[in-house]
Amino acid sequence: MYMLPNVLRNLSGKPATRLYPLEEREPFPAYRGVITNEVEKCIFCNSCARVCPTDAITVDAKAGKWNYDPFLCVYCSACVEKCPTKCLHQEPVHRKPSISKFVVHRTGTPRVKKAKAEAKGGENTEK
Repeated sequence: MYMLPNVLRNLSGKPATRLYPLEEREPFPAYRGVITNEVEKCIFCNSCARVCPTDAITVDAKAGKWNYDPFLCVYCSACVEKCPTKCLHQEPVHRKPSISKFVVHRTGTPRVKKAKAEAKGGENTEK
């Protein structure tokens, strides 16, 4: 007797869940989503990799390579906040499900430090 009202309400009402692939929900305000890097602005300072709690980001400053593993990322946005050039962004979109793992690779031009550039320039002018 106690279940009959619940059964009738469930049969005659709308479903409690949404059909995910067909109906996508809009992200909440201030949603932290997929991380993107504008590699042309990146100075490869390694601060994002140092602050990442899961080691999802690796940086090779000499080669100018920035790698990001989205399957390790917990979307805490610590890397975005720490970036001095603000080249890291979090887009308010969900990462689509994937059947295989992948790593995002970005390659740019490594920046030469000013001290090294001045030392090389100073050596060339003295000769």
